[in-house]
Order: sequence, then C-alpha cells, then structure tokens
Amino acid sequence: MIFSRRLSLAELIELCRVMRHYLGAGLTLPDVFRQQAKRGPARVRATAARIGQHLADGGDLESALAQETAVFPPLLLALASVGEHTGMLPEVFTDLEKYYLQQQRLRRSFLTAIAWPMIQFCLAIVTLTVLIFFLGVIRDSNADGAFQYDPLGLGLFGAGGAATFLGIVVGVLVGGYLLYRLAARALARNATFAGVLLRVPVIGPCLRSLALGRFCMALRLTTETGMPVADALRLSLRATDNDAFIAATGSVQSAVRKGRDQTLALTKTRLFPEEFLHILAVAEESGRLGEVLQHQTEHYQEESSRRLKVVAYLASGGVWLLVGAIIITAIFTLYLGYFKMLSGI
Repeated sequence: MIFSRRLSLAELIELCRVMRHYLGAGLTLPDVFRQQAKRGPARVRATAARIGQHLADGGDLESALAQETAVFPPLLLALASVGEHTGMLPEVFTDLEKYYLQQQRLRRSFLTAIAWPMIQFCLAIVTLTVLIFFLGVIRDSNADGAFQYDPLGLGLFGAGGAATFLGIVVGVLVGGYLLYRLAARALARNATFAGVLLRVPVIGPCLRSLALGRFCMALRLTTETGMPVADALRLSLRATDNDAFIAATGSVQSAVRKGRDQTLALTKTRLFPEEFLHILAVAEESGRLGEVLQHQTEHYQEESSRRLKVVAYLASGGVWLLVGAIIITAIFTLYLGYFKMLSGI
C-alpha cells in the first residue's frame, strides 16, 4: 500500500548487498547496523538503529527482526534466522539479494508488458469522457431538444455527466483494489488457502517451486552446521514463506523425533514432489546431502524463474483481454446508440 512501512524491492536489494559485503569482510552485526543507521537508505536508518541498539544490548538478530515484521518481508526474517543459527549470514544475504533481483526483473517485465494496454484503457476512458461532455454541449445548443443521442445508455451529458462517468470508473477501480487488499489481508497466514493455491494450475507449480527452492537452501545451511534434524526442518519449513509448508512443521518434527528419517517425515505432508523425495532419500543414503541440496536449490530457483515468467505473461495477457473487452464494448455501445438515433428509436 502507499503508506506501508514495508521496504521496497530496491531497498531490500541494497540492504542485502550491504549485509553480504560487510559481513563477508568480517564486520560484526552491530557494526553493520550502526553503519546503516548513519549511511543507509533513508527508510532503513531508523530500523537499522533500533536493530543495532538491540544487538548492542545483548540481543540476537532473530529477536531484533521479530520486532520489525512491518518493515521486512517474511522470507528475509526466516532466512536471516537460519543464517544466524548456522553462522552463514553472508551466504544467506547473497541468496536473498539474488532472489530479490529476480523479483525486481520480473516485476519490471510485467509492468512493461501491461504498459501499452493500460495506456489504451486510459485513452478510451478519456475519449468517452470528452464525448459525453461535447454531447451535452450539442444537446444544450439544440433548442428544440430533438438531439437525444446517448451512446453509453447512462443518461450522462455535459460536464456533470463527464464528471459522473469519471467518478464511476475511478470508484470501480479503487473499490476493486480495496477489495483485493481486504481479501489478501483476510487470507494472509491461512494454511488452508495456501494449500488450495498450490493446487491451482500455473500458479500452484510456481508457488511450490519457490517454496522448494527456499526449503533446499535453508536445509543445506542448517544441516551443514550439525544442527538437530528436527530444528533444521523447522527453520527450513519456515523459510519457505508458504503457510501450507509452515503448517506441516509440527507433524514433521513429531515424525523425526519418533525416529523416522526426514524423507519419510516430509512424505507424510503430501507437499513435496515424489521426484524430490526420491533424490533426498538417495542423498541421505550416500552422504551427499549438502551437495545435492545445493543442486536442488539451483534447480528450483531456475524452475521458479521460468514459471514466474509464465505467470507474468498470462497476467499481462489477462490485462490485454480486459482492456480489449472494455474498448470493444464501448465501440459497440457507441455504434448501437448512433444506429438507434438514426432510426428514430
């Protein structure tokens, strides 16, 4: 939203780049956040100062970030926690920087794709508004009142009619956006809805690939440190930033604590593809889990990138169809109105 405290993609990319650079150079976390509080992007400084003070007082990064959920996206919070537990924060922020750069490229591609249909839509609205205004002028100048051409069938004429028409269009657009925001907020952190989305064609495979890429990255980081399997799976499922996966944490941890291997525990969630579980089982048996998880991370990042592009193309195509339908409807309405006027109906 316009007044949201959430950092933009550009700000997140810059923050991840700075964290990756300074932590890789050996600076401590308090030093990095103190530096960001002084020289970081304007919207980052106050948050960085609070985090830096929390760290200086003896707190950890996870608890400091937990107080900034309105500023940072869930994925960064989850993976930063993984990085802190594993001592691999530079690697985590490197992967986050790549992820947010990918999101930025896809967003720009989508905006470029829908720019022209949106311009067409605006031009169509402006044209109809001007038409309504001049039809009112023509009607008012017609003393006998014989001119009754109403192309939209809304009874709108003149400056008042043009203003009413614009108000209706703006009201519909704003109302649709507000409904979307309300629905998104109501369904946020809803595991059932997240599970339903995973079964939706096109969108579901894309969300699953994103979640699996994050899961593999987090599981590789956690298992390489010798962390208990139950804790590693908890942090890795949280890192997916997908509520359907996060909701399965309890059952997965319970299965592992009962002595079952992690592949069997993940199988019972019915969230992981069969081929992934087979690869994971072979990796566990061969002792190459870290290497295989790194390969799977790259595989799912590439797959999610391809699927996100498909979603972006379909969304832009949907915008084209919507705008085209509006323009065609307007043209037919104008034509029918003009035909009725000529026919004396």
